[in-house]
Amino acid sequence: MQTYEQALLDAKAFVEKHDDFLVVSHVQPDGDAVSSTVAVGWLLSCLGKKFTLVNEGPIPKRMSYLTLSDQIINQLSDGGQREYQNIICVDCADFKRVGMVKEWMAESAAILNIDHHPTNDGYGTVNVIKPDAAATAEVLYDWINCFDVEWTTAAAEAIYTGLLTDTGGFRYSSTSPKVMEISSRLLELGVNGPELAETLLEEVTLAQVKVLALALSTLELTADGKIAYVHVTPEHMVMSGAENEDLEGIVNFMRNIQGVEVGIFFKVINDNAVKASMRSAGKVDVAAIAQHFDGGGHIKAAGCRLEGSLDEVIEKVVQRVKESL
Repeated sequence: MQTYEQALLDAKAFVEKHDDFLVVSHVQPDGDAVSSTVAVGWLLSCLGKKFTLVNEGPIPKRMSYLTLSDQIINQLSDGGQREYQNIICVDCADFKRVGMVKEWMAESAAILNIDHHPTNDGYGTVNVIKPDAAATAEVLYDWINCFDVEWTTAAAEAIYTGLLTDTGGFRYSSTSPKVMEISSRLLELGVNGPELAETLLEEVTLAQVKVLALALSTLELTADGKIAYVHVTPEHMVMSGAENEDLEGIVNFMRNIQGVEVGIFFKVINDNAVKASMRSAGKVDVAAIAQHFDGGGHIKAAGCRLEGSLDEVIEKVVQRVKESL
């Protein structure tokens, strides 16, 4: 079986051999996805490689401080690009998560798949998957160190952002000694940790507060109090003026209720599709539940998209969680 160290070297050989890369993360990108995208862009620029950064949809406004973030193309507003032969996917648990960006990829494209989700099925031509890593940014830190490049504060800021957001401010169980060692090194390189924590974890928009209030007004718990769930509809989004990035973190309020084992946030996409985000206290493997519905993620944090009305989807997901308790 291939070692992690060999996978990193294979990934190094991939970028050294090829050029003209398309770099993409998952739809509705979070901090780890955006920071991983720009970190790869930074590395490719250091290597003198040609590259294009893209995502289906816009990146969160609060990530605009990241160097190269302004170069991430919104594929939904720029659909006329050519096909690419060399692809680098970061933080995509499965290939479907690239969304409509797939239209920019040639059928014969070679794919470098760099990720940390245990549900990743190794869809790449070359795969670097480390399920016990706290974030894809952690994997990228190791990978960048395989090259003869000099770290900059901008690159360190990108990696730190991925670690900070995917560990919940270094609070989750994924916060390993290695994560803290890496973070210490990044701080030495000039990263302003407190400022990033304020921007990414503390500061909220008025729309975020309004949509949270609407979501909490829908709160329901199962009879035993072990499952808590809320939902947000398109009407709620209009009423609050919220955008997708304003929904991040809502699911954590459900999980944080005393006695709750699984918190679930349902977002109505349209009349026949709903996205479910789940967080577990640890007894329930929500990644397995998400996989059952063709989704994925981690043991304690996972998500999936289901076809059906809101009531139908809630019934299916909650029942599956009950069976897992």
